[in-house]
Amino acid sequence: MKTKKSSGNIFQDLGFGKEEAANLLIRSKLMIEIGKYIEQEGLTQAEAAKRFGVKQPRISDLVRGKVELFTVDGLIAMLSRIGMKVDVRINRSKAA
Repeated sequence: MKTKKSSGNIFQDLGFGKEEAANLLIRSKLMIEIGKYIEQEGLTQAEAAKRFGVKQPRISDLVRGKVELFTVDGLIAMLSRIGMKVDVRINRSKAA
């Protein structure tokens, strides 16, 4: 079996275009942080929904990894509702 070195973005490795892959990676990282918070706090989906200001099915979609159903803006809003801050760092890509 032939292996290929990762680009550092699993979505790009799966064939998504650079822009879409970058957006998917950001969304997935935000979703992971929300999932960690839910787990660390021992919240049920209903409790998490109340804290994040969304309906329970949204939390279900989030913990099931349905990244296509979320926006960066929406995920940042959810994190801010629980007092978390999102910092953005911009770097020039090596390929640019």
